[in-house]
Amino acid sequence: MMVSALYGASAMASLAVAVVFLRHWHRSLDRFFLLFAGAFGILAAQYSIIAVTAVGAELRPYVYGVRLLAFGLIGYAIAGKNRTTKTRTTSEQNPNTT
Repeated sequence: MMVSALYGASAMASLAVAVVFLRHWHRSLDRFFLLFAGAFGILAAQYSIIAVTAVGAELRPYVYGVRLLAFGLIGYAIAGKNRTTKTRTTSEQNPNTT
């Protein structure tokens, strides 16, 4: 019973984090925040399902597969944010030219 309560608390915390990232996405329209909100939404759904159902040993790989999807989404968001999309102008490339 205590484990289910902890999974429920984890689901609630993940959902709260997803809502915070959605608010940041709404303000900035940055895809990074939307992907993080989606990842934490997936984690909230996964924790909710685990809290409500009794997951047997034969279903554990699927549970961890959903978790892997969420963490893969976080990794994709970070990699996309670190990629440079702007091209630098010639004056930014060589500051000695005026």
